[in-house]
Amino acid sequence: MKAPKKIFVCTECDAQTPKWLGRCPECGSWNSLVEETYAASASPVSVTSSARVAEHAAPLTDTEDADCVRTVTGIGELDRVLGGGLVDGSVVLLAGEPGIGKSTLLMQLCGALGTEGKLLYVSGEESRPQLKIRAKRLGTAGEGILLLTETDLDTILTEYERVKPDILIVDSIQTIYSQRANSAPGSITQVRECAAALMQRAKADGVSVIIVGHVNKEGGIAGPKVLEHMVDAVLYFEGDRSQSYRIIRAAKNRYGSTNEIGVFEMCDTGLREVENPSAMLLSERPTNVSGSCAVCILEGTRPIIAEIQALVTPTNAQNPRRTANGIDYNRMFLLLAVLEKRLGLRFSSCDVYLNVIGGLRIDDPGADAAVALALISSMRDIVIPPDLIAMGEIGLAGEFRTISSADQRAAEAARLGFTKIALPKRCIDGKMAAGGIDLVPLGGIYDALTLLAKKE
Repeated sequence: MKAPKKIFVCTECDAQTPKWLGRCPECGSWNSLVEETYAASASPVSVTSSARVAEHAAPLTDTEDADCVRTVTGIGELDRVLGGGLVDGSVVLLAGEPGIGKSTLLMQLCGALGTEGKLLYVSGEESRPQLKIRAKRLGTAGEGILLLTETDLDTILTEYERVKPDILIVDSIQTIYSQRANSAPGSITQVRECAAALMQRAKADGVSVIIVGHVNKEGGIAGPKVLEHMVDAVLYFEGDRSQSYRIIRAAKNRYGSTNEIGVFEMCDTGLREVENPSAMLLSERPTNVSGSCAVCILEGTRPIIAEIQALVTPTNAQNPRRTANGIDYNRMFLLLAVLEKRLGLRFSSCDVYLNVIGGLRIDDPGADAAVALALISSMRDIVIPPDLIAMGEIGLAGEFRTISSADQRAAEAARLGFTKIALPKRCIDGKMAAGGIDLVPLGGIYDALTLLAKKE
């Protein structure tokens, strides 16, 4: 048997080189090559096998239609992100920072589905007593839930064949190892081999598999990038551990949209679904304070009203401070430049702080109007009326551009009690305001300034 040798594997594209390089020769990523131990097999397996039946190419029109059978998890926010539930035969990768609530969510999932089917929960990080304590705290019944504390892939698959579960949960993929790979658990080779074996079993038996993945210090999923390409859905569980709210979003979903989000609140008894996140985000909104403006963003098909706060203070520092939390940093600079150029506001002599309440991250350009109003309000110390909400994208010329689903956003704002809705002029043309609702047209950035000037 040949002695094992060292190779270097790229974590981004899985390319292999015999020596370390600062930059991957395949994908061009810097510092992505890590050392792995490779052992050549004594009896290599032939590519062709008599037990395997060769499959030939067939026309798409002759292919039989396959039904997408989903299992509703009973957790509405999770079903929304998945596209309606777990698809039979799919592999879902759930990633998030340590302590964010991944294991709690999965245990609640077991409690919701344990009475209707058989679940195998494989844990490589916790013992059975620890899992039992969590289940009791969450009020999860033990019916239909089978626990296995094991890290050996062969043992897990053997127990899987004996149990024949409807859903398999592996927590986490970085702790599982295969004896066919001579490297430590969590390495690129081990993660790739174990994930491939679980994926093949899911596709062959039609079993839904949920894999928990760790994240690295950059916020990406630890392990090879090919792991995200292999699975059918990649879910990120986000949130600040110092706050009680959590957001789950899909970065990839072969069976649904990637724009939907689910909102949870971490309580003593586990994660509680937040069916109306708009009311939650506005529950503690201050009154008679400048620098606060409401905005309605669109996350998939769900309109969510958030609060944007701005703080503009004069400074004598040569380089004023800029901080953005929940807003794209470069987008903030763009809006500041537009306000300085078109309105003559001197933000260059002020420190600027932007924050989205509730830990929400806004990527919707329709929030530009609210950000601009909050900045002007804070700089001039003008209080924005609590019943005013602003939406619209701002161009470099200072014009307000149309936004998608304006009617849906306005309806959500009216439902939560806003009586003045500022929208781009083209979104209002030809539309009649509902009873008690005042639609304010925004043509250019000067309209936002005059809108606040009326309130002085």
